[in-house]
Amino acid sequence: MSTQIHPTAIVDPDTNIGDGVILGPYSIVEAGVEIGADCEIGPYCRFGSGTTVGARNRFESHCSIGASPQDLKYAGEKTRLSIGDDNVIREFNSFHRGTAGGGGLTSIGSNNLFMAYVHVAHDCHVGSRTIFANNATLAGHVEVGDHSTVGALSAIHQFSRVGEHAFLGAFTAATKDCLPYMRSVG
Repeated sequence: MSTQIHPTAIVDPDTNIGDGVILGPYSIVEAGVEIGADCEIGPYCRFGSGTTVGARNRFESHCSIGASPQDLKYAGEKTRLSIGDDNVIREFNSFHRGTAGGGGLTSIGSNNLFMAYVHVAHDCHVGSRTIFANNATLAGHVEVGDHSTVGALSAIHQFSRVGEHAFLGAFTAATKDCLPYMRSVG
């Protein structure tokens, strides 16, 4: 299938868009963005410079992917956001690039589900096969292990870790590390 870019989309000529990508109305792709083959991008999505997206990802409407970090120390350095393959990113998600002080990279693995309104802040590292329910929020420098679930309206404090196969119930406010293979609620 050939790439389809809606006529209202704004795509910088310094981008690399793979075969079979569908780019929806009013979306913006800034310079230096790479989008892998067969991705589906809904309307009103923005991809900031320094973002690399793997193959077969699906972005619903109004996603902000690769915006600059919300960190007062950020001074415009070139930083990155890397997203793997086969992720589903629902409407109104925001994923931010890293900061120089945090290694300069925010990373998302493969085969993840991010429901509506999820926020992944700067310098976070999310594994593969995770589920983030509606309004789940990661502060900066958070690590989330493979096969974990973060419940609706949960917040993970900066510099915390969520272990592999962990389950965080709805409304969890995690101010410390969440153990692997354990359930945390509240």
